[in-house]
Amino acid sequence: MRFKKRLSAAAAVVVMAASVFCGSIWGMGETEETEAPITFFGQKETIHFWYSDESLTNFLNSAAVAFGEREGVRVFPKLVSENEYLEAVSRASLDSGHSQQMPDAYIVSHDFLEKAYLAGLAARIQDAAGVCNEKYFPKAALSAAAYKDKLIGYPLFFETSALVYNKTYLRQWAEQMAWRELQGGEEGAEVSQEGIPVDEALLAAKTEEYFGNAIPSKIEDILNIAYTFDVSAGVEGILKWDVSDIFYNYWFVGNYMTVGGEAGDDPAEIDINNPETIQCLEVYKELNQFFYIESDNVDYESVMMDFCEGKTVFTIATTDVVKRLEDAKAEGLFEFEYGIARMPKVSETLSARSMSVTNVIAINGYSRHKALANSFAAYLAEECAEELYGRTGRVSANLNADKDNEALQVFKSEYADSRPLPKMMETANFWMQLESLFSKIWNGADVAELVRELEDDMMIQVR
Repeated sequence: MRFKKRLSAAAAVVVMAASVFCGSIWGMGETEETEAPITFFGQKETIHFWYSDESLTNFLNSAAVAFGEREGVRVFPKLVSENEYLEAVSRASLDSGHSQQMPDAYIVSHDFLEKAYLAGLAARIQDAAGVCNEKYFPKAALSAAAYKDKLIGYPLFFETSALVYNKTYLRQWAEQMAWRELQGGEEGAEVSQEGIPVDEALLAAKTEEYFGNAIPSKIEDILNIAYTFDVSAGVEGILKWDVSDIFYNYWFVGNYMTVGGEAGDDPAEIDINNPETIQCLEVYKELNQFFYIESDNVDYESVMMDFCEGKTVFTIATTDVVKRLEDAKAEGLFEFEYGIARMPKVSETLSARSMSVTNVIAINGYSRHKALANSFAAYLAEECAEELYGRTGRVSANLNADKDNEALQVFKSEYADSRPLPKMMETANFWMQLESLFSKIWNGADVAELVRELEDDMMIQVR
């Protein structure tokens, strides 16, 4: 799901929160009901498991069968529309006359956990298997799965952003730089020059030296490549990304803009209007002079298309880019080598930090089969983690999965240092406002004034 759709979904949940959540039993996630096993034809205990992402179907069906055979139980996964998903969980849980069987556990984006917990739809996990700790998951995953210092979800998979680069083009740039150095640093020296004697071994060594340092560690490094690269025909720009979507912009301010603290659930921890945030946004504003991108005419799909066609050297992408590029290469539609790197620092002194969203398995507070639901959730999050990406294209939050996939490991490293999307209902519209702020700044608006207004608005909302 692109982040714009998530914003709309969040707004819809806020609208229905008063009628659905406030009418339920607040804090029911703390209660533990007596387990009353349901049998299937008098033999097997049964749980129902809901999800809204169709790509998970084969993975969950296979896991349900394997778990059921091993434990002598039955698990019924059910694909439910993502529209008003949490409201559907609530209706099925609270209305005994509702036609849908209540889910004992379900997959939900972590930023809905406050709503779910306060409505009794997410209970504190039992974790008898002992998997919800930093041996299996990074701190970002555990923070995402927690509310008020209580773990109320098993981390399953995540989304975050990273820098993607055309490795073929970077090698061309490295060779150009090596030639220039060997020709006395002449700015116009070309790799294809003929009749000029050169030590091929020295050229190769110099090329590797430049190539080894080509991956940008800060935005200034990208600008340096833009200034010095005599690009091939067909290359239209050095860096292009979806400047209209906050998910691909947030890394500029993520290390300094705080809304809800590390777990995103503390209204006392709001820090938006600070010098570092303003400095980062000033850098963002200046980039429009170098990488002119019309925010009204760009989206993630068009950016990915340009990168696949070799029109850009760098882009910012989410985890889906790995499968997309591998599939394109297999089909002969992407003729380059590529690489994934951590997001560059904003400057030598200003760090970057990406946003992340974690999909977790919540245990329904109204379930009468919490122990079994917990066991299946732990099974998915730990024992099935290695199979998740291959079957679904979703990247497991589990540290021990995908160790042989270099590209995914970079995303996991970025995820480990990311800032999880906040859970607070009071600030549900923050992301729409922040996206608007970025759009205005990209088009030349005053940074300090917009940042001050945003913090003032947020402080009013959490009072």
